[in-house]
Amino acid sequence: MQPIFERIEAHVLVAERLHGDDTTVPVLAKGKTDTGRCWVYVRDDRPFGGQAPPAAVFYYSRNRRGEHPQRHLARWSGILQADAYGGYDALYAAGRSPGPIRQALCWSHGRRKLFELADIAEAARRRARGKTAVISPMALEAVQRMDALFDIERGINGHTAAERLAIRQELSAPCLAELEGWMREQRAKLSRHDPVAKALDYMLTRWNAFTGFLDDGRICLTNNAAERALRGLALGRRSWLFAGSDRGGARAAMMYSLIMTARMNDVDPQAWLADVLARIADHPAHKLDELLPWCWQPRSRREAA
Repeated sequence: MQPIFERIEAHVLVAERLHGDDTTVPVLAKGKTDTGRCWVYVRDDRPFGGQAPPAAVFYYSRNRRGEHPQRHLARWSGILQADAYGGYDALYAAGRSPGPIRQALCWSHGRRKLFELADIAEAARRRARGKTAVISPMALEAVQRMDALFDIERGINGHTAAERLAIRQELSAPCLAELEGWMREQRAKLSRHDPVAKALDYMLTRWNAFTGFLDDGRICLTNNAAERALRGLALGRRSWLFAGSDRGGARAAMMYSLIMTARMNDVDPQAWLADVLARIADHPAHKLDELLPWCWQPRSRREAA
């Protein structure tokens, strides 16, 4: 299946915009397990009306050093939607070859830090268990103000980049300007050790990367596409103990790339893999694209055709 993986990888790495994220993977070591990483890069142009099929490519590494995303994206340039992990910083350097990568941060990630301080339901559960629970009115108001931006985004999902940009300039820009002014005013009232201050600082110190969606209709408000791609792997950790080796981790990453890409294209991964494995040895190399999830046809449909 390596040739299929390589075609999916090539398809992902010509995208104008990617979602990136990573998660832990237990890997067998001498007498114990170490913590490896699995990285994912997702191409999904559907939010801005793109016609290219969605796809995801996974990579494995033994650690979380910045050299890994730098290697994965060494020949790519465009918009990277990710969290504020410092290992990506070298990708945003001016004068980078083959071209600049633009940083776009995730509002869900920034909002989550405030939501945890304003989670009324969780506070009620903690009180029911006899534990201390404090709800921050300031964090609650911040979340409510941010929700207005999310409401606008839900209305323009799937529109063209130009349409999204026009609506954002009309509706989101005033809302965002008001939000920034409010956040900076409230931050000035807080100690730097206050949890709400830390949550506000996370966004305010990176404000340009959070607000890039105002001048580019391709940028999404969140990095949820990458988080969804990793969800299957995170849930799977409950069903298997560890990767048996680094080589096993790399093979697992390849299989996750195939399975997730099939799912993103509404293809049953099991049926697709069974059919492709049965056909690929005799399939002409120049027609390999026919086996990609977004081109593949089940046997019944092929026979009918």
